[in-house]
Amino acid sequence: MRKSSLLVAALAVASLAGCMENQNGTGVLQTQGGRALAGAAAGAVLADATDNNALTGAAIGALAGGASCNAGIGGPCY
Repeated sequence: MRKSSLLVAALAVASLAGCMENQNGTGVLQTQGGRALAGAAAGAVLADATDNNALTGAAIGALAGGASCNAGIGGPCY
């Protein structure tokens, strides 16, 4: 059950990854807030798939996503 949940979550994230850019080539993931929201969503899904607290996973994911702007991960934030 866990493996299938993780697989479904990975496929969902991968299929939506292309929707994160706009026509100008800048996207939602190039702002700190956008990265925090994406991190929160990913953290909640991953925590739920591994039978952990989804709210805690969302909080950790949001912190990691927001901090990724200052760490130089995934390009610059605007």
